[in-house]
Amino acid sequence: MTGAHAGGTTGRRPEAARRSLAWRLGTPAVVLLCGALLVVSATNSEGSDLRPGRYTDLAGLVEGEAADYRTVEERYQSLSDQVDRLTAQVGDKGVREARREIAHLRDPAGMTPRTGPGLQITLSDAPEELLDEAVERNKRLEPEQRLNLSRFVVHQQDIQAVVNALWSGGATAVTIAGQRVVSTTGIRCKGPVVQLQGEPFPQPYVIEAVGDPAELLASVDEDPIVTGYRTDADNPLIEMGWELEIEDRIEAPAYDGVVDLQYARPLG
Repeated sequence: MTGAHAGGTTGRRPEAARRSLAWRLGTPAVVLLCGALLVVSATNSEGSDLRPGRYTDLAGLVEGEAADYRTVEERYQSLSDQVDRLTAQVGDKGVREARREIAHLRDPAGMTPRTGPGLQITLSDAPEELLDEAVERNKRLEPEQRLNLSRFVVHQQDIQAVVNALWSGGATAVTIAGQRVVSTTGIRCKGPVVQLQGEPFPQPYVIEAVGDPAELLASVDEDPIVTGYRTDADNPLIEMGWELEIEDRIEAPAYDGVVDLQYARPLG
């Protein structure tokens, strides 16, 4: 037992000695290699970070945001100065004159009601039975002999012609279907109705004007488009609706619609 133990211990000593020698020699070599790598890294970077990208990007972002903020701040300051300047001008001579001019223009702009003598003109489509007869008649006629079926319906140009004739005759106020007509009033056909300021109105279309009846009547009689319409009104095959009355009192309410001009905006 004693001899066997002594022999086993003696056989493991050379291997342990070799491992101990390898550690003693390898460790300084690894340390020297790491040191060499650090020296090379420092030399190549010349004292700077070898991966500065993320820091550079962040710095650029901060600088850009700061520039945007300065731009907004300058814009805000400019607008604030304008507000202060305009506020200081309220009540001065220029503002008072502008207000007087606005008050003076309210009436011709249609912003105040008008009452007085004038004309009432009513336009309406041709009777349905005459339109049906014209359709049947056109089937038997050559194309050049057929009646234009659009002549049996009141169009926006007919209404506009009457309104323009009344303005030319010195009307101080004009209404269509009780709605005050101003410089921005839009009249357009849409199907069987006429749109006024975007609101649809069916026929008959009642047009009223405040002004000297004699002058208004003379202007209406002289207008060529209105004359063409009245010719179709007198034609027994068409009989477009036309009624004209001289009134002692016409009431034109003030315009109460939108006064701001609206424009289309480009996309994008």
